[in-house]
Amino acid sequence: MEIRQISAEERLTTSFPLQAYAFMPSPWSDEEVERYRKRMRFFTTTTSLIAEEDGATLAGVAALPMRQNVRDLVHDMAGVAGVASHPSARRRGLVRELLTRLLRQMREQGCTVSALYPFRPSFYARFGYVGIPRSRTARFTPEGLSELLRRDLPGSVQRLPIKEGFEAYDVLLHRLLADRHGFAVFDETRSAEVREEPMWVALARVGDEVVGGVRYRVDEHGGDLLASNLFSTGPLGRALLLQFFARHVDQVRHVEVLLGADETPELWGTDMTVTTTATVDNPTHNAPMARVLDVPGLAGSRVGHGGITVEITGDELIGGVWTLGADDGQLTVKPGGIPAATLTAGGFSALAYGALDPVEVVTRGLGDLDGGAVDRLGALFPRRTPYLFAEF
Repeated sequence: MEIRQISAEERLTTSFPLQAYAFMPSPWSDEEVERYRKRMRFFTTTTSLIAEEDGATLAGVAALPMRQNVRDLVHDMAGVAGVASHPSARRRGLVRELLTRLLRQMREQGCTVSALYPFRPSFYARFGYVGIPRSRTARFTPEGLSELLRRDLPGSVQRLPIKEGFEAYDVLLHRLLADRHGFAVFDETRSAEVREEPMWVALARVGDEVVGGVRYRVDEHGGDLLASNLFSTGPLGRALLLQFFARHVDQVRHVEVLLGADETPELWGTDMTVTTTATVDNPTHNAPMARVLDVPGLAGSRVGHGGITVEITGDELIGGVWTLGADDGQLTVKPGGIPAATLTAGGFSALAYGALDPVEVVTRGLGDLDGGAVDRLGALFPRRTPYLFAEF
């Protein structure tokens, strides 16, 4: 068996058949193969590894180069995707070997963190990943926003085809990347595919500043306005976009939009009727997972106060003893010391991302902490809600 890195062009004949069989209706058509071939120009910066035996591809994994905000510090991130194997090669440890090599390589290339959408969370938990919140879907009628139509808001909303509005929309995403914990974006090569989508983009502006944006389409008259993530820099940007949705009252029956886990759409209007859901169901609707690949790389993150020395066990990437502290609210990291707590890679990642507090780390079996360590880790890593909007 040989493990090697492949180019985007090679994906069509090596990893694509595995991914198509694992994640798509099959057998696949010639049209589907051609559609995938045309998409390969958006994956030229992706790192793809495959395992081959006698010239046949048995398994494959990939990592998309991304950027992610973790506690107000933006890092290079490996977005793991395309993890698949041939049915006859499953349970041979091939994916484990590929994923181990991929994560090691991505760390060597400068990635501090990694995220993915799992087919089975317990499988990736063995690799140090821990769950973070899934985006919510809010479904409501435009009538619930009618009071916004009576407000003279300082700003305007421009509707454009995504190809024309992409640059302004992308600037907004990168502004949110700098400001919002957990937020992640693709590199220029991968994100360019968004330009090709048959979607509108609504851009909320105050003066020359874009303060909100949402991609959407309308499925039919009297049907649904189906939106992607509702992005705004603050309440005014969100209100301008919601007012724009309200103007569709005689055109669509419902609006659906994606939101972060900390959003409260039930408070958008006085008579608001809204259903907010976050379905998690193996293997098709899972919450994302994330992990830290490099502990020193987190230095400078916005944290609380205090300090503690921890031992991270069972992980070749971040295993060891680390002394963690706070210097004017920024994380400091030094190797060595006398550990006061033991964490798994998943337990440490859960604290770094703010997905779990120290008590939950203990109850989930992700660490061995006494009462003092619980208090000190809780003070150093206050609970926060990460919002990984990107899907890959």
